[in-house]
Amino acid sequence: VQLVESGGGLVQAADSLSLSCVPSGRTFSRYDMGWFRQAPGKECEVVAVIAWSGASTYYAESVKGRFTISRDNGKSTVYLQMNSLKPEDTAVYYCAVRDVDTGGAYTGPYDYWGQGTQVTVSS
Repeated sequence: VQLVESGGGLVQAADSLSLSCVPSGRTFSRYDMGWFRQAPGKECEVVAVIAWSGASTYYAESVKGRFTISRDNGKSTVYLQMNSLKPEDTAVYYCAVRDVDTGGAYTGPYDYWGQGTQVTVSS
């Protein structure tokens, strides 16, 4: 499975940015999707994840009310709308997927990861 992320960039604080991710290659019939991020010197952390059906979502406390994860299964695409960005949101953002049929919860663990896209928020 290859994951292609797009939409990163350099913005100012309080700006908005939208990320998207499309899996290609060998894919699963059903897969949960999520966004994670890693800032310099910090561990990778979950940002938001969404179940295959789209009915369930989970957000990190730090992004609740500012970020929205969504998916379009017809386009096999997951989106992350980021509003009111802060300098502390600066990180490499990774898209990830997991096969629903392996069992477990949509919150993880995730098995396949993209290359990442840089998001930089200046103050």
